[in-house]
Amino acid sequence: MTLLWLAALAGFLLCTFDQANSSAYDKIVTHSRIRARNEGPNVCALQQVIGTKKKYFSTCRHWYQGTICGKKATVLYECCPGYMKLEGVKGCPAVAPIDNMYATLGIVGATSTQKYSDQSGLREQIEGPGSYTIFAPDNDAWEMLDPEIRDALLSNVNVELLNALHYHMIDKRMMTKDLKNGLVLKSMYNDLPVLINHYSSGIVTVNCARLIQANQISTNGVVHVIDRVITAVGNTIEDFIDSEDDLSSLRAAAIASGLLESLGKEGHYTVFAPTNDAFEKLPRGVLERIMSDKVALEALLKFHILESVQCSEAITGGAVYETLEGNTIEIGCDGDSVTVNGVKMVKRKDIVTTNGVIHLIDEVLVPDSAKQVTELVSSKQSTFSDLISEVGLLESLQADGEFTLLAPMNSAFTEEVMSMDQRILKEMLMNHVLKVKITLNELYHGQRLETLSGQELRVFIYRTSVCIENSCMVRGSKEGRNGAIHVFRQLITPAEKSTFDMLRDDGRFSVFVTLLETAGLTDILSEQGEWTVFAPTDDAFKDLSEQEMRALKSDKNALKTILLYHMNIGVLIGGGIERDVTNLLNSVQGSRILVKSANDTLLVNGVKAKESDLMATNGVVHVVTSLLYPEDIPVGDEKLLRLLQKLIKTIEFKFVRGSTFKEIPLKFKTITTIKKVESVVPGIQRTFIERGLEKKLTIKSSPEPKVVSGQVIHRVVQEPQLKFTQITSQSGGEQIEDEEALNKLIAKDFTVISKTIGGDVLNEDELKQLLRGGQQFSKVTTTVIESEPKVTEGTEKMTKVVKVPTQRTRIPSRRQRATLKRKKIARKQ
Repeated sequence: MTLLWLAALAGFLLCTFDQANSSAYDKIVTHSRIRARNEGPNVCALQQVIGTKKKYFSTCRHWYQGTICGKKATVLYECCPGYMKLEGVKGCPAVAPIDNMYATLGIVGATSTQKYSDQSGLREQIEGPGSYTIFAPDNDAWEMLDPEIRDALLSNVNVELLNALHYHMIDKRMMTKDLKNGLVLKSMYNDLPVLINHYSSGIVTVNCARLIQANQISTNGVVHVIDRVITAVGNTIEDFIDSEDDLSSLRAAAIASGLLESLGKEGHYTVFAPTNDAFEKLPRGVLERIMSDKVALEALLKFHILESVQCSEAITGGAVYETLEGNTIEIGCDGDSVTVNGVKMVKRKDIVTTNGVIHLIDEVLVPDSAKQVTELVSSKQSTFSDLISEVGLLESLQADGEFTLLAPMNSAFTEEVMSMDQRILKEMLMNHVLKVKITLNELYHGQRLETLSGQELRVFIYRTSVCIENSCMVRGSKEGRNGAIHVFRQLITPAEKSTFDMLRDDGRFSVFVTLLETAGLTDILSEQGEWTVFAPTDDAFKDLSEQEMRALKSDKNALKTILLYHMNIGVLIGGGIERDVTNLLNSVQGSRILVKSANDTLLVNGVKAKESDLMATNGVVHVVTSLLYPEDIPVGDEKLLRLLQKLIKTIEFKFVRGSTFKEIPLKFKTITTIKKVESVVPGIQRTFIERGLEKKLTIKSSPEPKVVSGQVIHRVVQEPQLKFTQITSQSGGEQIEDEEALNKLIAKDFTVISKTIGGDVLNEDELKQLLRGGQQFSKVTTTVIESEPKVTEGTEKMTKVVKVPTQRTRIPSRRQRATLKRKKIARKQ
């Protein structure tokens, strides 16, 4: 056990080892040395891709995977850079001799470079005094060089070959720790640039050629061995695209978007450049649409550009990179092939320019931001997409405008759904399309969304999920050019009835409904609000006799306590609950309810919910098979105790003789959204319903208010801030000034809209304080008294609020009004 622990500790230290002043390359070499510690001193562990000559110092990832670029890799043990073997001695105990650069080329095995140095006349320079760095191609690199290029160099060794070798040299010593990522060095051939990239994986490249052996010190510099012959770089990315015949389509698109010129500026870019054939593969309609839309075209081109240099030799496994467009692509490899999003599409790689690298690809990468909303649908929502087309909604989604698709998974479309009447099916699908573009980040709790059919859907935000009505999202939201798509587990069913109406009309809850009526709780479940109700079916009461049922109803306070324990203020969707975690809800009664979701089943205080997420216009109902009771509330009556023990088997009741149930006061505020208020100075215009007729009143107040139009207020206060002095009806010009009559009218069922009173416009901090209920300002309110009013349509954003005078007046309370009335009668007498 101790050995296992030590091995695990060693592995951890190995993969987190760090050293100040060392480069990523140096750290990887150190890791490799530690891995090979059992092989003797100064031995490094390398991995070689089977079937190739490619060797890499091992990283933690590749070591444990045993693969590089998806190909199996075998482990080799070789001397670390700068060390040598001694015959008969384990490991690499000897230090490589230090000689001049020419001799060092032979020590590291770069004999072809050594030979060409001799032939070109470079030998004399690299044997003499100085401080140089040479990136020496290994023997295989010279063999891989295009024969025509090699022959041209060898046919003019004193000029062409010498210039080529000088381009591989820097006029100072540069160790790997000095080769910083993005560094541009001046070569010894006409100061032409040499581009260095130093990756976190420890790989170092020179013009995209990989260092395969580094830091071999010589008396006059340092030798780094690279895996290819590098050529001089002089063109920018713009220059290459502008001159390459196979990129004429890309060139036209880059010019049209205004992006081409920017690719000629300084920077560090990787461009995955689609060839002409790649553009030909796009459907003509898609290509024409994107080419005619500058925003989509720019997004498409930026999706092919990374703001970093990714040479193919540095890609040894899949990694995700952010593009200039903002979304990500995955760059990987499969053997010698570079892959983009898992697809082999790179035809030609590592075209090095002064400001980056280009890889030619044979497919166009189309980002979501350049797609129509209907093109965002994946195969997992194909049924939804097919039905949208079948019922004739596809054309309306492709017209000018923005939309949001609430796309259910294929599994949501059961045989029952697929056999629906075409008109019902179309209505249902229209409820899954919003009239505006709403991205995931723009959704908030309590938001209401209008569908194509005119239905309003509610949004519920929980810790780990977002739900719309009864259905919750799964991963896969996307944003397109003219819309967004969100993926749902099941079909969205808009609510049609209030919580009480739904319970009353469903025959399974007749006993529960009777108990609600007895306790006087039907009104609160009928009015506007947000409720979660755990409703027991009639089966939960089947063991009760009529006499026991009467006993249950006899103590109203006990009955109300029990029933209110089945209610929670707020809408809790079962699909939105975090899995296998207990959620604590505060019931209206006051005690906690424990709710948990496990194995796609809702558990309420350990009781399984028979059915969940029955949506109502003012909440949600979860069907339970047993009555619930708060364990912390004692029972003081033996008959009631026996009755409850008969109904509920899952808890142990507390019996405290003589204890009674206290009355639970119900104080609920109703919040209404007023969508538009017309400015009326010097009065306020109000709309309310009285005996089925809509009336508009202009109400004068003291001090005189100023109403700002076009605002939505979601705050309720209990006391109006104005004293009303006169009400004038629009339909008849009738004026009411009598205080008693005013108070009587104000007490009727209508919407009260209180705005702030003349003065300065509040700044942002004052506005925030105001909305939090600050005391120095009059509250901006929308209050409903007793019943639901009819409101007019309009905007939904608060734009400004004005400050009120510090003096306040209040409407008299009921007791004060009664006192005033008595005094008035007394004066008349």
